[in-house]
Amino acid sequence: MPSLTVENYIKTIYQLSVDSGGRSATTGKIAGSLGVLPGTVTSMLKTLSDNQLATYTPYEGVRLTESGQRLALKILRRHRLIELFLVQSLGMPWDEVHEEAENMEHAVSDKLISRLEKYLGYPQVDPHGDPIPREDGSLEMPQGRSLVGCAQGERFCLIRVLDQSPEFLRYLSKTGLALGAEGTIRRNHLEAGVVTVEVDGTETTMGREAASKIFVTPL
Repeated sequence: MPSLTVENYIKTIYQLSVDSGGRSATTGKIAGSLGVLPGTVTSMLKTLSDNQLATYTPYEGVRLTESGQRLALKILRRHRLIELFLVQSLGMPWDEVHEEAENMEHAVSDKLISRLEKYLGYPQVDPHGDPIPREDGSLEMPQGRSLVGCAQGERFCLIRVLDQSPEFLRYLSKTGLALGAEGTIRRNHLEAGVVTVEVDGTETTMGREAASKIFVTPL
């Protein structure tokens, strides 16, 4: 069974690759995400390569092998199901569950995760709208677009939040922009760099960078 450290590296490499549109994850990005020195990353990449979990190309970055991809999806499956359980069954707010899931994801068995998935009703997404990998490793990405891609007057339903830092999630909660919230684009001002939305009669104006991390579907 892979160590906790190996699993953390595999998950980080996977997420960095997805966030960059499928490009290789660089040593610097991995080091920054994990809070370690680049030299430490280089040593671990050798370990991952020796275990046929990743391939590293100097000056380009690292990519997961098929085995590495399967392991990454397995870890994400655990993490996201645990997050959903903590929210739905224990009533924890969505801005607190990530760290708890990080601590628990390495300790639970596949059998427990399968039971958890059944108990939750075979959910498709976690509390932040991220897709939950199935037991066979398949993953269906949710459809949608960011708020910056919506036109003035367009109605929407919030389906996913990419920035899952506690501060950003608490900000969204205060403004009513929770998962499943329905609202209207009041202004999408490219020149001013802001997007204004209305949810339940309350208007909220945010920068386009923040708006780009909120994904919605039209109503």
